[in-house]
Amino acid sequence: MKTGDLRSKSAEQLQAQLVQLKKEQFNLRFQQATGQLEKTARVKEVRRDIARVKTLLAEQAKAEAEA
Repeated sequence: MKTGDLRSKSAEQLQAQLVQLKKEQFNLRFQQATGQLEKTARVKEVRRDIARVKTLLAEQAKAEAEA
């Protein structure tokens, strides 16, 4: 997921994306615990995507507070 793509989304869309990513992270952790996870690198990708979305949400909140 590219940061540029995320910057074009609204706060509501980013919140929805965050919820979706957290669900995926939960499912991946569950698969890893049961030994069914095939693409272990996906765990790292999802974790970083969550961080990207949270960073953009914080930036938007800061910009709104300053305005």
